[in-house]
Amino acid sequence: MTVHAKPVDRRVVALKDPSLLVGQAYVAGEWIDAPDGRTIPVTDPFDGALIRTVPDLGPDAARRAIDTAHAVQKDWARRTAKERSAILRRWYELILANADDLALILTTEQGKPLPEAKGEV
Repeated sequence: MTVHAKPVDRRVVALKDPSLLVGQAYVAGEWIDAPDGRTIPVTDPFDGALIRTVPDLGPDAARRAIDTAHAVQKDWARRTAKERSAILRRWYELILANADDLALILTTEQGKPLPEAKGEV
């Protein structure tokens, strides 16, 4: 799976890992664009600068996401508690490893103070 991240905003260029800011939606295990190419601009509330655009998806994408989640939940439930905890632990570690970048993205998108965003992460 290849994700093409194209940072636009000057603050986002400061990310250690610019691939964390994706201009696609993660639906049913893949990064997708809107089928009709429509997008929604994500702007910095401080100065209105464009950060990125994201797909303007409709009910079909939502239904696909719900149906896929319902189907894979059965596989998840069959895993042992130890397997599930290992997966969740790895996710936690990835969040911690990228906490600074995730906080910067939150701050840029929402306008909240960086320490507050980092606390949220």
